[in-house]
Amino acid sequence: MTVSVAPPGELDRYLFAEGRHRRLWDLLGGHVLEPGPGARFAVWAPNARRVRVVGDWSHWTADAATPDLVAQGSTGIWFGVEPRAREGHAYKFEITGADGRVTQRADPLGRAAEVPPATASVLTVDRYRWEERPGGPEAWRSERAVRNAGRMSVYEVHLGSWRRHPDGRAHTARELAGPLAEWAAGLGFTHLELLPVATHPFGGSWGYQVGGYFAPDARLGTPDDLRYLVDVAHGAGLGVLLDWVPAHFPRDEHVLARFDGTALYEHADPRRGEHPDWGTLVFNHGRTEVRNFLVANALYWLEEFRVDGLRVDAVASMLYRDYSREPGEWVPNDQGGREDLEAIAFLRELNEVVAEEQPGAVVIAEESTSWPGVTAPSEHGGLGFGRKWNLGWMHDTLGYLAHDPVHRRFHHHELTFPMVYAGHERWVLPLSHDEVVHGKGSLLGRMPGDEWQRFANLRCLLAWQWTQPGRQLVFMGGELAQEREWSHERELDWWLLERPEHDGVRRLVGDLNAAQAAVPALWTGDDDPGATFWWLDPDDGAHSVFAFCRKAVADDGGSLDGPIESWPEGSVAAVVANLTPVPRHGYRLGVPRAGAWRVVLCTDDRRYGGSGHELVPSGGSALEVDEATPWQGQPGSLLLTLPPLSVVVLTPASPTTPRK
Repeated sequence: MTVSVAPPGELDRYLFAEGRHRRLWDLLGGHVLEPGPGARFAVWAPNARRVRVVGDWSHWTADAATPDLVAQGSTGIWFGVEPRAREGHAYKFEITGADGRVTQRADPLGRAAEVPPATASVLTVDRYRWEERPGGPEAWRSERAVRNAGRMSVYEVHLGSWRRHPDGRAHTARELAGPLAEWAAGLGFTHLELLPVATHPFGGSWGYQVGGYFAPDARLGTPDDLRYLVDVAHGAGLGVLLDWVPAHFPRDEHVLARFDGTALYEHADPRRGEHPDWGTLVFNHGRTEVRNFLVANALYWLEEFRVDGLRVDAVASMLYRDYSREPGEWVPNDQGGREDLEAIAFLRELNEVVAEEQPGAVVIAEESTSWPGVTAPSEHGGLGFGRKWNLGWMHDTLGYLAHDPVHRRFHHHELTFPMVYAGHERWVLPLSHDEVVHGKGSLLGRMPGDEWQRFANLRCLLAWQWTQPGRQLVFMGGELAQEREWSHERELDWWLLERPEHDGVRRLVGDLNAAQAAVPALWTGDDDPGATFWWLDPDDGAHSVFAFCRKAVADDGGSLDGPIESWPEGSVAAVVANLTPVPRHGYRLGVPRAGAWRVVLCTDDRRYGGSGHELVPSGGSALEVDEATPWQGQPGSLLLTLPPLSVVVLTPASPTTPRK
């Protein structure tokens, strides 16, 4: 690859001025000249009085040989060449701001950085050679589209604390790649979701206070080490999603705050430009160059690191000008409302551009309010996201299961309520890192009862999550039944797997993924629950029992035709949950199809640490439908004993026409 010494050309200037430069990382930042020697530098600082580059080659002073960068017309871009710079050199822009102050700033478009607490950018060259895939060099794009269109079961990971080296240091992404991919794929997950991997000064922010948007965190090794992790994950059949933070950035002076002596990336008015919850600064999404910076950054990770999608953090904080603000602390929009119209336009632009430039990639919103149409197309008034985290489902489900079983009958509809709005969006059901920090305890620690009941409740929680309409996400450690609350400063408690009850939860997670993959009814109708989900009994609060059916959609996405007996295997499933520690004898479950039924999964199985309670009543027959006794609105029924604190998944057992 040849890197030109020429300043930005007419087309680059035009696209930048229009806010449509899709490869902004090629235009701005530091680039090693090939062939060398030297490096070229470009930075947007429209209000600066003077810009130079200092670094390892000049011992961090602007000496007599240090050239000034030259302003490029009215673009606000400064450009120049430093012949002494080399690959691997650390550098910063020395900016004399509009306020007269001289500061040294990390490169906003820098593609590598020093290991914190050091803060400089580093000149890097992409030398990674991606693994050859069948179908040619562009096959990864079509593979991404296939991965994201299918079943989605997400394993959320903080790379710095999944596993650590025996000496206590964090592993690099390259060191983690093989073990992580083997673990997640072995449990049947389809995707990894990585907490933010961009440069962040404060490790305790877990990456959510980003200092370098284009530079992978040097704690994880080199940029090519991160590419290697993505490549290995893809080779194991796993998609990779990144958490991405376009809402706010830290105040650290070496990054974006008052970059050229003015509020450049942020709003000047603190009622819009300062975030009260996190002590950070809010991006000015109404500024053309800032929108271009963020949209190009999204494309950068999707293109240069070949990730499969982005999970956009803190969307709610972007949508409302009064988010976490008291009266008088926020500025209404031009129409007098509380909606942030510029941020809304940015989110729509983001999703439209990603769909156009990176087809098949998925963009997921973490949006904590009831904003309508988050996953609706922008042309229909929506925001255009591919999926949305269902934080209401998470809150209601964890709240219900935190109650002692004796009190659950008074909270019965906390579990049924999410189905009222299940068809409003395309959902991800998250049990994320946010639910195991800040004093909340681990998932296991939030479950009530004695030791056996706590584990049984956790198994019910996971099975309930996997059988409800919506894609699943679980944070690392959930599959171990982690006892302690998560800390970014230590690895997971892997030794827990030596205990049968913890290893039983691991087995259950693997079997839930396997069951979902084998039974299309458990996932293909996620986005059309009105046509594919129906309650058998949503109202048995007296016994804390819930029962429902799900059906698959046809291969073409439409409704299955013909008599139910002719549908492909796994096209119908019945799920029944007994969320008390009392067995329910003689429970009659309505089913929509005659013949024999089989148990796909029961969380009370001994291999998971359960009691192994028999489902079929003593002296009864196998799971054969009683066609003479219609029940729960279905043409036949099964007579069961429901094990204590259990979720049971059943499907017709007779062989049927295979799916095409």
